[in-house]
Amino acid sequence: MKAFFYLITIAALLVFSGCSTKQVFKPTKDTIGSWENEDDLNESIIDVTSNGALLEDGSVLVKDSVINPHISVENERLIGISDKWIITSEIDGNLTLISRDDNSVRDLFELKKTVAAASVKDDLLAVVFASNELAIYSIESKKIIFHSQGNAPLAVNAKIVNPYFLDDLVLFLTLDGKIVIVNSKEKKVLRSIIVSSAENFNNITSFSVVDDNLVAATGYKLLSLANKEIREPYEIRNMKYDKDGIYIATKQGEVVNLTPSLQVKSKIKFPFAHFLGMIVTDERVYLLEKEGYIISLSKDLASYDLYDVSISKDSYIYVGDKAFYVDDEFFYIK
Repeated sequence: MKAFFYLITIAALLVFSGCSTKQVFKPTKDTIGSWENEDDLNESIIDVTSNGALLEDGSVLVKDSVINPHISVENERLIGISDKWIITSEIDGNLTLISRDDNSVRDLFELKKTVAAASVKDDLLAVVFASNELAIYSIESKKIIFHSQGNAPLAVNAKIVNPYFLDDLVLFLTLDGKIVIVNSKEKKVLRSIIVSSAENFNNITSFSVVDDNLVAATGYKLLSLANKEIREPYEIRNMKYDKDGIYIATKQGEVVNLTPSLQVKSKIKFPFAHFLGMIVTDERVYLLEKEGYIISLSKDLASYDLYDVSISKDSYIYVGDKAFYVDDEFFYIK
């Protein structure tokens, strides 16, 4: 299972620092100047998950705040933050739940398999293993109450999404491009939805539920599910979903605003742009670009401003609700 972590490391380098390319983004308009809203994080980011980042001193960045559960950075990998727990794992399958309120409260699960993703709700621990096995455990008894064997992936993208709880349902975002919906009370699969069928790097990388609409993405395809399943091919780097629709940033340097039924409302292209992160607020869309820019777009994508930022090409990137975190500093949105 060590190979899984090597694949994650390679994918992380591709996703967070970006592959070297012959052509890079060159703005066609002048920047306004340097981005003024920045500050020091004090500790460097050393690992990133779908909803948190591990810092060098063992503390954890959650959205836009830092908590200190005293994680052993030598042995433990951050899996995510879920319910009232911080979830970590070791390569041999030891998974630990650490209370966000009292880091002396810990619960160890000796799962004996490498963990790729996990989430908690009440007494339930939902796990996706590196082999693409799916499981649900009772936290109190530590007994397995559901198990399903998926197809083992050859290679995965670093942006692995943790399981999602929706009332009595557990939505597993698998490593082979599916959404597997399990009824936790009946302990059975209700439905399996294919997002993408690509052979490699096909895990679910983004997932949102807004009102009655479910949106999921792999690196190659976008799925919207409400009354019916709709899919569109996009090579997606970032995705956000809010009241104004779905916003995606693509590997081709496009920013696209879509309706929940995946109809294009507006789009704009920044040739050769490599987007490292996206923040969507009520008023603007912000993108961090690898060459050292923050692009501030109107929500209709009709206009934008450019700002200079200083970023290292090999830094870990974590995106909070209101800030881009780069290595040991952050650029925040007022």
